[in-house]
Amino acid sequence: MVTWFWQRRPQGRVLTLRSRGEMSDTTRVDFEELAPEIDTFLGQAAYLQLGYFETLSELIASTPELAQKESLSRAAGAALTKHEELVALIRARGDDPTALMLPFREPLDAFRRATHGVRPQETMLSVHITAGMLDDFYLALSASYGETGDRVAKILRGDDDRQAIVDIIGETISSDEQWRSLLALWGRRLVGDTLLIARAALRPATLAAAEEKKVEPVFTELMSAHSRRMDAMGLAA
Repeated sequence: MVTWFWQRRPQGRVLTLRSRGEMSDTTRVDFEELAPEIDTFLGQAAYLQLGYFETLSELIASTPELAQKESLSRAAGAALTKHEELVALIRARGDDPTALMLPFREPLDAFRRATHGVRPQETMLSVHITAGMLDDFYLALSASYGETGDRVAKILRGDDDRQAIVDIIGETISSDEQWRSLLALWGRRLVGDTLLIARAALRPATLAAAEEKKVEPVFTELMSAHSRRMDAMGLAA
């Protein structure tokens, strides 16, 4: 399991699950002592967006169809914009973005390798699913950081231009039903890896039963949003 968040805040901090488009307005769960230091949060968030950009850029290079290249370039550009905005926020706080991101390069690269498909369509689905779930999760974390968290949330809520990926996947499964089964299976596999990453952010060395009850609704929301994404592509979650 890849662990991102090993630095903890003092007792009394509150982590609240926020509404974001696909996520429920009614579920709000408070956590204590579970959010990372703000430098850790910002460094990971910035590097994660850079990783999306890198993966999408690789897909552009390996995709022969010009229309698909253009579609993927929009999604890559959106990820790069979010990365640059997060880097600007880090600099505005007086910190070095490279120094904040560097500790997370190895674990996040390992996660990207683990969710990189053999076929381009699998990797496109990986970006759409993992980015969607982890963006939702980062929005939940952002509630712990006051004004800075609000700015991060605004960045993450920006247009991701991943509808183009959804359209490409839709065209793929329409051309051959075997793709539908393959990508549905791949989508289910992605969930496990992604939830391990998210859960590592919340889990201390030991998790009491009461804390488990606080954590469960968050992952229920993440799974519900995932199911909606899969359904929107005609794939069974």
